[in-house]
Amino acid sequence: HVQLVESGGGSVQAGGSLRLSCAASGYTYSNYCMGWFRQAPGKEREVIGNIDINPFVEYVDSMKGLFTISRDSATNIVYLDMNSLKPEDTATYYCAARRDGLCPLDTRDWAYWGQGTQVTVS
Repeated sequence: HVQLVESGGGSVQAGGSLRLSCAASGYTYSNYCMGWFRQAPGKEREVIGNIDINPFVEYVDSMKGLFTISRDSATNIVYLDMNSLKPEDTATYYCAARRDGLCPLDTRDWAYWGQGTQVTVS
């Protein structure tokens, strides 16, 4: 049974930093594409970026330079480092996994999702 659990969210002042974690269980995540997403109140879920099996990391253009995705193969954890946070970064942040050979910058067709972790920037 595949399970993803995000953690590390919280409240932070503008300009601050947070590190989110996505702990994976039930599979070896190195065989999966892992993605990070966020959803602000009243808005659609959007892609931040992803990390594939190589691992190769890519970000949507609007997120480049603001977020860093990495993974620790020893612990099966994928990280999202966020710096210089702004109030508009306030959202619920999600990780997701897929093993269909694709690793798109897209919110569709991800097989597994975490429950999300709230980030509030004031």
